[in-house]
Amino acid sequence: MTSARPSGHGRTSTGRTSEDRAARRSAVTRTPEDALPGSRRVLLLVDFINPLQFHGAEDLAQDALEAARAAAAFKKRFCADGSRAIYVNDNFGQWRSDFRTLLRECRRQGGAAAQLARRLAPAQQDLMVLKPRHSGFHATPLELLLKTLGARELVVTGLATDYCVMCTAMDAYVRGYKVWVPEDCTAAESPRRKHEALSWMQEALKARVSPAHP
Repeated sequence: MTSARPSGHGRTSTGRTSEDRAARRSAVTRTPEDALPGSRRVLLLVDFINPLQFHGAEDLAQDALEAARAAAAFKKRFCADGSRAIYVNDNFGQWRSDFRTLLRECRRQGGAAAQLARRLAPAQQDLMVLKPRHSGFHATPLELLLKTLGARELVVTGLATDYCVMCTAMDAYVRGYKVWVPEDCTAAESPRRKHEALSWMQEALKARVSPAHP
């Protein structure tokens, strides 16, 4: 007597059913809703989400909070017309971390780090990029993301004016972007260092440095 072999319900020699293949195609097919809306102007928020655990952080903290307050108000106006904001944040050497984990840890830490995280908590539509070094462009997908958005002008805000903000602004300039670094939306460890960095960016990068809130 012979036994009937199971049909396999459309299963191929690879073990996948036609339903499996359809699901895989659906998972990788991009729809118009998946595409990022274009944004010729993009706001970069550099290292505002920050545990402030480095030498000199105590000198930066108060001015960082003032810059974050100004940047939060500016971000609300900036994004009202559909322009995009991107958080460009250091991974602080935590190679297995992600932005949401960093945000949660800063909130849990308390003090100025928690205040920064609360004042500039990202909205659902905001984008995030983690960076390993000073510039937001170095070894990150930021350049590809900006090309996808069709960006032409970058507004660079954040911490610190004379380090990560300046390096990011410089890399933006050499890539042909128009650069604005609003002086009231950035901070450094001293007024002198902030002033010198802004002056250099204005002269060398042809950057606009006027405040976001005149």
